[in-house]
Amino acid sequence: MRWYRGAMMSVGGWLLGVAVGVAQPLSGLPGATMSAGQQYFGRYCSACHGMQGRGDGPVAASLRTPPADLTRIAQRRGGQFPLEEIAALVDGRSMVPTHGSREMPIWGERFAAMGGGGTVGEEVVRGNLLVLLEYLQTLQRE
Repeated sequence: MRWYRGAMMSVGGWLLGVAVGVAQPLSGLPGATMSAGQQYFGRYCSACHGMQGRGDGPVAASLRTPPADLTRIAQRRGGQFPLEEIAALVDGRSMVPTHGSREMPIWGERFAAMGGGGTVGEEVVRGNLLVLLEYLQTLQRE
């Protein structure tokens, strides 16, 4: 999935800039804002991974496979955050079915459908993945 690098300079990069520029006040915290990545994470990922990304979301206990602690992605990979690997994992469309079942939704399909499919749908996938990956990088702990 080499599209990630090119996307930063293309329309996907533009979508990231637009999405990151949108911030929403957090309820109950005067002056605090939530990034687009944090909003997307809260909407699409937190039910399983928890708001802090530690794998302790409200539905985590009901899953066969416990959700990953997303705050330790880089730690588990020698201190590097593997953008392309994580983008492919979240997207899910390129996963090989013989590697077992997948409880996590195939977000690439869902995000593409949000954009109506085709070229626009793929740009929505790239934009959503970019803001999510950027946010996941901020969650990393040593």
